[in-house]
Amino acid sequence: MTQMPLAAVIVLIVLSVALLVVIALVVLGVATQRITLNFGHDDADDTDDLSDDTAVLLSMMPGTSIVVDDHDGVVRCSPAAYHLGVVEEDAIVDSTVLDAVHEARKSGGKRQFDLTTSTPERYAGERGGNEHVTAQSVTRPNWLKVTVARISEKFVIVLIADVSEIVRFGQVRDSFITNVSEQLLKPTQALSQLADSLEHGDLDQTRIAADARQVRSSCNKLNHMVADLLLLIRAQEPITPSSANRLNVMEQLRATIKHLQPEAEQAGVQLMLKGDDALVINGLADQIDSAVTKLVENAIGYSKEHGVVSVSASRSKDGDRAVIRVIDQGAGIAKRDQSRIFERFYRGASQTERTAEGVGLGLAIVKHVALTHHGDVSVWSSEGQGSTFSLSLPLAQ
Repeated sequence: MTQMPLAAVIVLIVLSVALLVVIALVVLGVATQRITLNFGHDDADDTDDLSDDTAVLLSMMPGTSIVVDDHDGVVRCSPAAYHLGVVEEDAIVDSTVLDAVHEARKSGGKRQFDLTTSTPERYAGERGGNEHVTAQSVTRPNWLKVTVARISEKFVIVLIADVSEIVRFGQVRDSFITNVSEQLLKPTQALSQLADSLEHGDLDQTRIAADARQVRSSCNKLNHMVADLLLLIRAQEPITPSSANRLNVMEQLRATIKHLQPEAEQAGVQLMLKGDDALVINGLADQIDSAVTKLVENAIGYSKEHGVVSVSASRSKDGDRAVIRVIDQGAGIAKRDQSRIFERFYRGASQTERTAEGVGLGLAIVKHVALTHHGDVSVWSSEGQGSTFSLSLPLAQ
């Protein structure tokens, strides 16, 4: 076997070392994204060749926009599209929208239609905005107006206007009008019936007493509704902390529980109170009393006879807040209602005999009292296991 000349061996070694160095540099460049390898096919960046003017225009447009390429891939997308349940993992998951994209790509023109979707459960808890309302595992419908159009041979745009709040407001408004109308009619009907009895000389004391009780009951309900509306109006102005509005939490809770004790006894429900006597907040006593009263009244209303409603006050884990918890062992709140219970005039489907006459303002009052005191309110509930409402308020400094 002929031996390789020494010079050739040296050259081979130098070339091998150089090749290894080049390979190492390429690997390092790819790892640090300083070098991009192109293997001859289009990747996501290559397909996203929208003009700068189009990209800027899309970024300035209100609402939600989605840009789809000729392979149905989502190349541009507003974050809201994921929350609305239209896009998932860079693909359109709603079949109605996808069909409209195919039609627009094929024949051009514009398609407009209404669409109802559900918010994925992993996003549902993020919909509360500044209201800090926590609802576990909740999906809620979204009412959308969708426009789909082709903007080039390659791209189709989907524009979405979320009109959910408008639809929800309309639904609540209609329910409120119906409820309030019924409440307003009851006193007038009872008065009319009593007047008829007196006018026609029907002096049956039993009948007159029954009519009078009906008048009193209807008037009480109407007064209750008006009082709640006034509470809601007063709970709109933020509280300015000062030495004049320092409030001991446990002293306030004892006073509230004391005036609710007769109502609890009548319902056969036991009230329990415990907490930290050192907790002091800045707040208005009448508003804190109203918020806690609404929570405890709800707990009593949804509790079974011989049930227990627990009220407690403790310091938050970060030490900056007082947390008032009202816990009941009642039927719990239906999953479909949990994300809406703090809305004004909203009433869930699972009412009891003791809660059927309400107008749906109680928890809205609680929410606004929390917000005006720079705090928040949250709820945990499971059907058949009861509910826990937590009113969190900043401690006085």
